[in-house]
Parts: sequence; C-alpha cells; structure tokens
Amino acid sequence: MAATAAGCQHYVRKCLLKAPCCEKFYVCRLCHDDEEDHKMDRFQVREVKCAVCDSIQEAQQVCGGCGVIFSEYYCNICHLYDRNKKQFHCEPCGICRIGPREKFFHCQKCNLCLANDLQGKHKCVENVSRQDCAVCMEDIHTSRIRAHVMPCGHLLHKTCFDLMCRNGAYRCPLCMHSAVDMEGFWEQRDVEIAQCPMPPELKNRKMKILCNDCQSRCTADFHVLGMKCSTCGSYNTSQD
Repeated sequence: MAATAAGCQHYVRKCLLKAPCCEKFYVCRLCHDDEEDHKMDRFQVREVKCAVCDSIQEAQQVCGGCGVIFSEYYCNICHLYDRNKKQFHCEPCGICRIGPREKFFHCQKCNLCLANDLQGKHKCVENVSRQDCAVCMEDIHTSRIRAHVMPCGHLLHKTCFDLMCRNGAYRCPLCMHSAVDMEGFWEQRDVEIAQCPMPPELKNRKMKILCNDCQSRCTADFHVLGMKCSTCGSYNTSQD
C-alpha cells in the first residue's frame, strides 16, 4: 500500500514497515493483513522505509537519512508508530495501550489493563481478554477498539456491546447474566404482570426456573411476560 506523509487510515506516521513474513513494505500491520493472506508479526519487524526520503533502515523513531521524525509516539517493542495518544507499553499485556498510564491498572487475574475506577469493583475472569469477542468473534486483547467489562466479568468490544444494547439484547452472550443494571426494568415488569393477569386455567400454574443472574433454582408463578426469581427479583430466568 502506498504511503503518504500522513501514514494510513489506521495510524499517523511517516514510515512503512517491512513485513518480516513477506518482506513487503506496508504503512502498518493492519494494511498488510487487509492485503495479504497471512498476518504480520509486528514484534518481528526489524526495518522501516522513510516515506519522505525512501531510505531503508533499522526500526527507530527518527530517520537516519533525512532526520524526519516518523511519529510522535514510538515503541521499540511493538514497533508502534502513531500520533501522541498518551500511549504506554504494558509489560504484562505485552502490547501498547492508550493512556494515560496513571488512569489504568493491570489486573493480574484478568491479565488486562482496566480503568482505575474498576479496581476492586469488577468480577475477575482469568485471562478474559484472550477470548474473542462473542459478538463479532474477533480478537479483544490486541484490538484497537476499547473493551467493555460486563458485570459477569466477560468482555465485549465497546462498539459490539453498544450495538447489542441498541438491538434490545441485555444478556451476556457467554453466560446469559444481565449485562446492564436491570433493576428499573424488573420493577416495570412487576407492574405489567400485575396489570395483565393470566386466564383462570393458567393462573395457578407453577414452573421450576433457573435464574441466569444469581444461579438460584426456585418455583415461580407462570406468566407469558416472565417468571420472577424469588431470590434476587430478576426476570432473567429460564425453565429449569
């Protein structure tokens, strides 16, 4: 892919990376992966080509030929060149994250950088980011799209989570736990059920249910609008 002084649609940079797999020059690994039938290992990049003077040289931040600065931010581990977004390289994650660093902490069990306001307030799932997003089935750990942590601890791309909510889906695709605070919705459902009693032949029918939110098993009054968990009050239930 041809480079410009501005880089590509993915990154702002003034150099091209030499792909160690096919020895072709691309502005970034994403441009490479879009064009080729294999993926570039950015950690193995050793050479770059200046987009200003075309000189080929070892990967570095400043061109050894014309002195142009390839990018505001450069990581010599990830070989990430980009404009300054307050990035930082996280050693446990093994990649660069968009910062600033002081607003994030690395959860050892989740093996992921999370916002400080989630410290001690999220459910840990071991190596959770090493799973693909359950909506788009694409990688979460190295994705440029921010991850959203649901109450159950599972992750989705933030864009995928927003799309899921807009389509009226409120449960985690992996464990079926409520993905948002549903307390107000459950209260509304109580009112709706009270206003729409079942016909006499079904009024006293009981069902054994499993709650997807608290995992309790109980017996509930049957209603077409939903069956309420007697333990936590959720209507996120299924017939047991």
